[in-house]
Amino acid sequence: MSLPLEDIRLDESAATAGPWQAVVWNDPVNLMSYVAYVFRTYFGYSRERAEQLMLAVHHVGHAVVAEGAREQMELHVQAMHDYGLWATVREGGA
Repeated sequence: MSLPLEDIRLDESAATAGPWQAVVWNDPVNLMSYVAYVFRTYFGYSRERAEQLMLAVHHVGHAVVAEGAREQMELHVQAMHDYGLWATVREGGA
């Protein structure tokens, strides 16, 4: 017995519902000041929040810069790539 098409669609949407995270990774190329600038410019973070995230990237190796729907996090990651930063999308809580 196969599942109705509606059930399959519901299962697929539940799998992508989130939460998802946009993660920026440390790299040997970008200056710390530039990373903070990107966070302020793109996300609109305050100077203090942008610097906290930048320091996490620098000292921990990565920082979660946004959380939400997968599609939105993919857009954020693409924007980070456009700025020259290394970024990925991952499931929240990872």
